[in-house]
Amino acid sequence: QVQLVEAGGGLVQPGGSLGLSCAGSGFTFSSYAMSWYRQALGKERELVAAITSADGRTNYADSVKGRFTISRDNAKNTVYLQMNSLKPEDTAVYYCNAVRYRTHYWGQGTQVTVSS
Repeated sequence: QVQLVEAGGGLVQPGGSLGLSCAGSGFTFSSYAMSWYRQALGKERELVAAITSADGRTNYADSVKGRFTISRDNAKNTVYLQMNSLKPEDTAVYYCNAVRYRTHYWGQGTQVTVSS
């Protein structure tokens, strides 16, 4: 049974930091590219950051470049998203995604709220 379980969401003040994690099981984690998406209320889901399976190359949405960092630990089957200098517009449900060719897996999402 494939599972992606996110953790680490919560409420943080503007300018603060938060770290998310996503643990995968039931599939060969190291063979999958991993990504973080987010969906704000009333908006479409958007790609935030991605990391390749083979060489760990990363890619970021322009809105988070320089503030967010994606990383992975294949020994722990876990992908991380470190979020710094958070802004109210970062408020959203954050989803973990695993992809290999046409196969996609999604986590259940974790809420991140940036508010004073």
